[in-house]
Amino acid sequence: MSAWSPDHTEPQPFGPALRLPDGLPDLVHAGMYVVDGNGSVLAVNARAEALLRHTAAEIVGRDAHELLHRDHLGQTMPRAACPMMHAFLSGRTGGGDREWFRRGDATLLPVSWLVTPCRLDGPAMGAAVLFYESGPENGVLPAAEPPTLSQLDRLALLAETTTRLTSTLDSDEAVARLVRLVVPRLADWAIVDLISESDDVWRTTVATHHDGSVVRCEELEGPLPPVHEESLMPLSRALRGAASALAGPETYQGPPDSGITVAQQKLFQVTGMRSAAIAPIRGPRAVLGALTLGLSDRPGTFTDAELSLLEDIARRAGLALENARLYQRQRHIAETMQRHLLPQMPEVPGLRMAARYASASESAQVGGDWYDVFSLADGATAVAIGDVVGHNIDAAAGMAQVRNMLRAYAWALEEPPSSIVERLDQAVVHVTEASMATVIFGRVERNGDDAWALRWTNAGHPPPLLITHDGRSRFLDEEHDHLLGTGLIRPRTDTLTPLPPLSTLVLYTDGLIESPGHTLDRGMARLRQHAAALAHRPLHVFCDLLLERARPVDNDDDVALLVFRTPAEGGEPGGR
Repeated sequence: MSAWSPDHTEPQPFGPALRLPDGLPDLVHAGMYVVDGNGSVLAVNARAEALLRHTAAEIVGRDAHELLHRDHLGQTMPRAACPMMHAFLSGRTGGGDREWFRRGDATLLPVSWLVTPCRLDGPAMGAAVLFYESGPENGVLPAAEPPTLSQLDRLALLAETTTRLTSTLDSDEAVARLVRLVVPRLADWAIVDLISESDDVWRTTVATHHDGSVVRCEELEGPLPPVHEESLMPLSRALRGAASALAGPETYQGPPDSGITVAQQKLFQVTGMRSAAIAPIRGPRAVLGALTLGLSDRPGTFTDAELSLLEDIARRAGLALENARLYQRQRHIAETMQRHLLPQMPEVPGLRMAARYASASESAQVGGDWYDVFSLADGATAVAIGDVVGHNIDAAAGMAQVRNMLRAYAWALEEPPSSIVERLDQAVVHVTEASMATVIFGRVERNGDDAWALRWTNAGHPPPLLITHDGRSRFLDEEHDHLLGTGLIRPRTDTLTPLPPLSTLVLYTDGLIESPGHTLDRGMARLRQHAAALAHRPLHVFCDLLLERARPVDNDDDVALLVFRTPAEGGEPGGR
């Protein structure tokens, strides 16, 4: 903390400066704090600590505006709209009769205040703020004015609504953002009722504010009765897409004409709302629900002007919720498609196998990474892993075409893997919708009682990793032919790799080794290190831990993982 200079020498260009003693005076009624030229608190007196219900250690060093200055609803004010900031930045003495400080216990303190420039160390200048309580000691807010917005504020709110609601594709988050936009800025209560795709009506949110925070009343939320087609009550009309309406407790005092009317009677009774505005939430194709704003604490009632604003907000909410529902529907289709495209593992006597698929992110639940395992007519086991360019439904569709063609060729033609992949390459170029793809295709063959081997070919895919039971490991990178879809016509090669007893063969896609922040060699070395360390783990545990440990943290790609383990000598099962 700076020492205060008692000297006052040169006059300041922005006005006279108050000279402070070495310590802040203890005043009986007034709190006092000093800020530097950036608005950070340098010192407080004892009365300020008592009024603000903060210790000096909790205040000193903090930005005074961010810590203390609030509007009458407890919301942080923009600096440009704060009278105390205007006085501070002007460099002149200024004051006010009715502003609000946020206390340490989250209550609001109504204050009268005075800001005056003061000298700190040397030429440094700051400001001293004196304030005293101008309202009840308990910090209870006086009655506020009805919610009115200027035309400029209205346009700003609508722009903020559009920006915040359209920046999420999660319907629950969109509703939460909608509520935070209107409570307590426009209303004491916000109620959101939504119609599901199966025509069920749910009261998804009932929210109010307390000490500047939005809180939900979950006991009032839940399913509602069906919409009554003949009810003339405002909410029922809104849920049918009719015009918006103003309502009050008297609206619902008569005999109820539907179950929703009964729910509304309870809502007004429990919340104490004296005035409400109700507007339908319309999507481009259907009515999605209704938005209700209510007044209970502040005086006045909603007018047609507020109802018009509510309609504009509800219209934007409808577009955002429709987009979120379309996205959720598409993602559900994509997840179902991916789930059915990835195969079930066949039972192969003696051979253990496991597989995993991890999508790129929550927003991309389907992609072009894939694996396949199936039994062939001659007793061998066909294995494949591949990657079609892309992370969306188009990539998944291309992946399905490639996988199904590979299955058909491998089953119908008794040819080595290289010949099968050559045929697949031509199909990718001329028949499928896949642009380019990589693939490893092979046959796990059993030669005699104990000898297992992989006969395989690689079309531009990361090399398999083989780990022996004693922990030695190596990448099978002897051959690496061109990827699918390039149009090149060159013969492909086959490789025969013996698989020792209790060895583990790892096939994977590039999402397991690639990341923007590291080289490919580092990713492969990390995979090899962790795979070797897990060589004795049960195969399903091996897969889970390998994904967790080897996958780069900044990975933004799908990962497919296919793992095999051969039996021990004598034909015992290959681990668990």
